[in-house]
Amino acid sequence: MLFGMPDIYEFELITPEKKDELLDEINGRKINIEKAYIHGMCIELITDSKEFKEFWQDNFHHISEHIRPHGRVIAMQHPGYGKPEFLYEPMSKTCFVMNCDYYGYVKSIALAVAADFLEDYHSLTNRYSIHGSCIDINGQGLVLIAPSNTGKTTHSFGLLLYRNASLVSDDWLFVRMKKDTAIAYSSERNSYIRDDIGKNWKIFQPLVDNAMLDKKGRGIASVQDVIGMDRTRETTTIRSVFILKRDASDSRIIYRLPPDEAVEYISKHYYCNPYQLVMDERKIRLRTAFFMQLFSMLDVYMVNTVKPPEETQAEIRRLVDEIFK
Repeated sequence: MLFGMPDIYEFELITPEKKDELLDEINGRKINIEKAYIHGMCIELITDSKEFKEFWQDNFHHISEHIRPHGRVIAMQHPGYGKPEFLYEPMSKTCFVMNCDYYGYVKSIALAVAADFLEDYHSLTNRYSIHGSCIDINGQGLVLIAPSNTGKTTHSFGLLLYRNASLVSDDWLFVRMKKDTAIAYSSERNSYIRDDIGKNWKIFQPLVDNAMLDKKGRGIASVQDVIGMDRTRETTTIRSVFILKRDASDSRIIYRLPPDEAVEYISKHYYCNPYQLVMDERKIRLRTAFFMQLFSMLDVYMVNTVKPPEETQAEIRRLVDEIFK
């Protein structure tokens, strides 16, 4: 069954028997196996791509090979599939990425597999995930959530130049709900940057110049090389959420958003996450309930990014000055 919707990738849900058949086809082939520590989970990469293996090693924290995986991403070339195709077996949390030449898919799907595991692992201290960025400012977290091409990366990196700001996560974060507190956790060891990151903030250009870039002009880099070793954090307590949009018909730039309107906006945009492996009624209910709980606890603002990045960033920083005193 295909869950294909606008602005998100299609994942074909397959049976355990089909998963076993595909794994048997790999047996005997020359492959690379790497394991990553992702928010307490072991996610395994099996691939025939040397590039994917090397990017993965730089991107994620390593975990012992003796740890059994909670989920797997199998990125292989396969003559029986198109370019690329994604197949997911939910019981074992195994995702096949067929005929892919772009590491960005692989790393995002690894995080999506971890997120799917957490959604199915109900506990007293539930963990959730957000496809967004998180910046710690003066010991409190600002989360940016946005549909594609509305400026999330641009404004996240812009905020790293703000005083007393540290990077928690630039693309995907995990969240623990604890009474009336939401705690954000980083997901990756190093960032997967675009080659245009220095276009608006020239200080980050050395990251591009020194990185090994893939075919889409992206590569793994450590922002610590530019902003300093003490400017990254593994965790923070979330203080506020900024949701981004780009709407020329709206004259407002930044305004407060009630929780129900915030949930309505992101749900209309598929939770601003193009990598949702399962989109059944239960998963949608879980995600909606999480965001409603989160937004009801925090200050949520809508940021309209129609102005040039420098102007919008100035507006963002003015609000940050008020919130993160």
